[in-house]
Amino acid sequence: MVTLDLRDVSIRRGGQTIVDGVTFSARRGELVALIGVSGSGKTSVLRAVAGLDPIDSGTIEVDGRRLDAGQRIDQSAERALSVGIVFQFHHLFSHLSALDNVALAPVHALGRPRAEAQQRSMQLLEMLGVARRAAAKPHELSGGEAQRVAIARALAVEPKVLLMDEPTASLDRARRDDLAATLTQLAGHGRTVVVATHDSDFARACAHRALLLDHGRLVAEGAVDEILQRLS
Repeated sequence: MVTLDLRDVSIRRGGQTIVDGVTFSARRGELVALIGVSGSGKTSVLRAVAGLDPIDSGTIEVDGRRLDAGQRIDQSAERALSVGIVFQFHHLFSHLSALDNVALAPVHALGRPRAEAQQRSMQLLEMLGVARRAAAKPHELSGGEAQRVAIARALAVEPKVLLMDEPTASLDRARRDDLAATLTQLAGHGRTVVVATHDSDFARACAHRALLLDHGRLVAEGAVDEILQRLS
């Protein structure tokens, strides 16, 4: 079952084309790595899928809900809840505990009762191995802990698609391996995961296939090792 489908997506900013006619799809339970050097358009693709930035041409469909060129996310709020995104620097709310960071969206976006949202948030923190840090503020968390809280927050609205932007940038080898295992588990439970990364070992450890972006264009897709050889 195709959960994510991009068709001829282009993005232009300041007179420059930063994503140029990208087309690809991802199935339920599939983990796809977006690979390319810095500036190749990986983050721009993720932001467009999440509805954070408008596209100039093409369409993006998530779980049957379509986003067209020029459409803003506030015009497709229901679709927005089908996508969770974890940014490279997490962007947790500094004044809230880990638990409250995770429970915030279910309460305000989904209208869940606070007690119900917190119970589910604790379950997510437990699944990701950071339940004991539920009361901690972001500045009290390690980089790996903050990242897991950010993943829990993205999963709290039960998205069909999880997006991650350069998730291993601040992780050591052990934490990188832990993250690969976590994402593999999420995909195994039926989540579609798309990861933008330049970390070859991480991509090999968890991705089912890879897409190679170069100057905003999708130039190759296939087995991870095959795509990494083209990049080197």
